[in-house]
Amino acid sequence: MSLGRLVGRSREKSVARCRTPARGSPHDPTDGAAAPADGAEQPRLDLRHGTQRVFAHLLVSNGVVGVMNYTVWFAVTFWVFLETRSVFATGMISGIFLVATAATGMWFGSLVDDHRKQVVMQASALASALVYGACLALYVIAPAQAFTDVGSWQLWTFVVLVMLGVIAGNPRMIALPVCVSLLVPADRRDRANGLVGTVSGVSMLVTSVISGVLVAAGGMLYVLLLAVAVLVASVAHLARVHVPEEQPVRATPVDGDGAARGVDLRGTWRLVRGVPGLVPLILFSCFNNVIGGAFMALMDAYGLSLVSVQVWGLLWGGLSALMIVGGLLVAKVGLGSAPVRLLLLANAASWAATMLFPLSASVVSLVAAMAVFMLLMPFAEAAEQTVLQRVVPYERQGRVFGFAQSVEQAASPFTAFLIGPVTQFAVVPFMSGDGAGAAAVGSWFGTGQARAIALVFVVLGFLGLLVTLLALASPQYRALRDSFARSRAASPATDGAAVGEPVAVPAPDPARRTVSSGNGPGASA
Repeated sequence: MSLGRLVGRSREKSVARCRTPARGSPHDPTDGAAAPADGAEQPRLDLRHGTQRVFAHLLVSNGVVGVMNYTVWFAVTFWVFLETRSVFATGMISGIFLVATAATGMWFGSLVDDHRKQVVMQASALASALVYGACLALYVIAPAQAFTDVGSWQLWTFVVLVMLGVIAGNPRMIALPVCVSLLVPADRRDRANGLVGTVSGVSMLVTSVISGVLVAAGGMLYVLLLAVAVLVASVAHLARVHVPEEQPVRATPVDGDGAARGVDLRGTWRLVRGVPGLVPLILFSCFNNVIGGAFMALMDAYGLSLVSVQVWGLLWGGLSALMIVGGLLVAKVGLGSAPVRLLLLANAASWAATMLFPLSASVVSLVAAMAVFMLLMPFAEAAEQTVLQRVVPYERQGRVFGFAQSVEQAASPFTAFLIGPVTQFAVVPFMSGDGAGAAAVGSWFGTGQARAIALVFVVLGFLGLLVTLLALASPQYRALRDSFARSRAASPATDGAAVGEPVAVPAPDPARRTVSSGNGPGASA
């Protein structure tokens, strides 16, 4: 479904006129804020009042639930390896997660579009809690020795159930950027997306620590007990939060021959294809995931060839903290008026650092490159989300975010399974002993397994930088940049649906500074 066809339909325009109040009215979800002129200081987020306060509650809730779900994922990976000593088993866990994420993205996006976002978030947390409860029962009932055999049906039933619980949390991840469109004025969404990146950084920082401590203390027992308790508490918390959203209306079918409710892959593809430059942007992110996945798959082996495991763990903790700093910087300074350009420039800087640091077998250059990568990651992710929130109609954002997730994740399992064997059986011999690479560049680049991995990093960084520079020079980039600029300049009062503005709904009274429940005035939060 093309964006031009969508906004050109008279039915949707009439709905937009009837349901979108004048800019600055008491029920305008953008709080009367117009897009600032280029060069003017953007308004700051106000997380204490109105709909932005509601967003803050959703952000914290998603952050806590995300930490818990990923703690379960990390914990089951650690626990399975400790029980079975099988690298195959841990690899299968990662494969299950990546394949399931790619396969369910579109469906989860449809759920987000077709239902109230708060209902989706609550159902997601409740589903995860129920699955973890079933896992807990199996863990207690099954004999302990069943989990030490990699061929045990109890082990794989447990693993699959645990991963289903983790995957059940993904609708929340899709719903959150859509809630940014619903609850945050357009001129502050980049900063809100920066806070989302900050929460992701916090998750990375604490997840591995929590999971390791819990597994060491009691295997998966304490992990699952904590997961059920946290998810039940999150359901209770969101029950007291009022998200000002009407029941989503039936989307207009794009081809006139059927309903658009449901997964609607064809309609979503037409919408994505209809936004100039949006398909190349998603494919660009997919390409980044491909080579980025290969990069990360080899990172631990390379780092551990330079430092001890204790030092490596501490370095990753510090590097994860830089992701938090990057997210806070986005929340403070925003992305400016050209987030598409910023997205590509951030990628160019990251891949340049990736290409250059392996030239020297030094942990200092490695840490410097990873610091650049972690600091710029929130800028790139916030820029992509901000562009999608602006150029995609609000009622279709869940499907588009889900579609992007599916496409961007689709190649990750292939890369993760391929890069290890290719490096081990092709690149390492090439850079060792009498290998052609060792003979050609070994005198200054070095030889052996670590330098073979370094060579893979150089090639990956060069490919990433080359593709990014080509994207900057492409007509597709200019088309998406111009599309974003046009939608940014459009007046939401007359064409809100065309630029991804949220459907107008009554916003909470900023003066009350309370969180409402469904039964009456809420308590102060």
